[in-house]
Amino acid sequence: MEHDMSSGKPARLLFFFMLPILGGNLFQQFYSMVDTYVVGRYVGVEALAAVGATGSMTFLILGFVVGLTAGFSVIISQKFGAKDPQSMRKAVAMSMLSACFLSILVSTLAILTARPLLELLNTPENIIDDSHVYLNIIYIGIVATIYYNLLAAILRALGDSRSPLYFLLIASALNIAGDLIAVVNLGMGVKGVALATVLSQMISALLCLVFIHKRYPSLHLTSQDWKIDWPMISRLLRIGLPSALQFSVCAIGVMIVQSVINESGSDTVAAYSVGVKIEQLVTQPLVTLGLAMATFSAQNLGSGRLDRVQQGIRSALGLCILFSVLALGLVFLFGKQLALLFIEQSEQQVVAQTVQYLHIISYFFIPLGLIFVFRNTCQGLGSGLIPMLSSIQELLFRALVAVTLPPLLGYVGICLSSPIAWMAAALLLVVAYKLQYTRLSRLLKQ
Repeated sequence: MEHDMSSGKPARLLFFFMLPILGGNLFQQFYSMVDTYVVGRYVGVEALAAVGATGSMTFLILGFVVGLTAGFSVIISQKFGAKDPQSMRKAVAMSMLSACFLSILVSTLAILTARPLLELLNTPENIIDDSHVYLNIIYIGIVATIYYNLLAAILRALGDSRSPLYFLLIASALNIAGDLIAVVNLGMGVKGVALATVLSQMISALLCLVFIHKRYPSLHLTSQDWKIDWPMISRLLRIGLPSALQFSVCAIGVMIVQSVINESGSDTVAAYSVGVKIEQLVTQPLVTLGLAMATFSAQNLGSGRLDRVQQGIRSALGLCILFSVLALGLVFLFGKQLALLFIEQSEQQVVAQTVQYLHIISYFFIPLGLIFVFRNTCQGLGSGLIPMLSSIQELLFRALVAVTLPPLLGYVGICLSSPIAWMAAALLLVVAYKLQYTRLSRLLKQ
């Protein structure tokens, strides 16, 4: 159902809009964690490390996809807020055409560079072949991933955050069943996990497409909508590409950290990988709060209600602090139990390093939340440059810490690389948002 966010209490709108997105993201994390669980329990620590060692590389490519589609949805959201259905349909059509071309390009480049990058990252010899197989299958399925994320982003741009959740629930169940059949029954190892993931994304995309066609007459595209509109494509790419690149730039920093971790052996790789999985799970409320702010700010800018964006920021900051404190408590109360879901209790060193990672980063969840809130708000207000610059700053600090602290502090230095980068990026984004808000206020008064 379409949902106009240019009226009503911002805190209530943000909270109830983000709940279905949170449910969807948690299920995405859940079936990603099922991958980790199945591999760790039924194949072994080496296979777990092989999948974990691909984390930064999949983030590099899939983060690009997520950022691109989120950027495209900003224009759609603004047109919806401006009550301009014709331009909205044109933006949807040009988004789908652009996504088709870019998915082919990105998939091809990713497959060609997969093995060289694994070698560049010092991936241990005992796991590099499995890592390569896993990546190739994931990269072949990029077209399904990009269209699922685009279609879900289009629905969210119209204020519908519930429908993508329903499709994701179905796909998640199929992914879990596929994991168990491919790995436990067929003995396909990491190859089976990758295939189940790609197939589930494909099903999600198809379900979204059918639903949009049946439920949203305002999105029924005509032959006129499909005619190439270069100014619209240019506008989409001006926001979409910087948004995509911000994720890829962050991923390069993660890859630098991954190369340092890979030199520590497969046990440390496995511990860090599981720690990151758990981190991504407990911080999902912060991620979804940012996504809600992107739609909220875009719709209100489109309707000329910039004052409501400021109200939304204040509400989002309160929610950010609440979610960060809850996540910290969850990590300290249940961190070890969560680690033991993926790692055999006999692997005491791996479990200990996982818990150590979680304890260190949990103190820095508030700066991480600020990144999601202000980065997405700036993007919703039409800036692709500010989020990208913050990502570059995050990259620089993460790389600097990864190179300097591990020789001094060992594994603790590795764990500190993300928190220090989060604080630097959050500071830049707060300042940049204030400057952007002031500039837009002046423009709207003219």
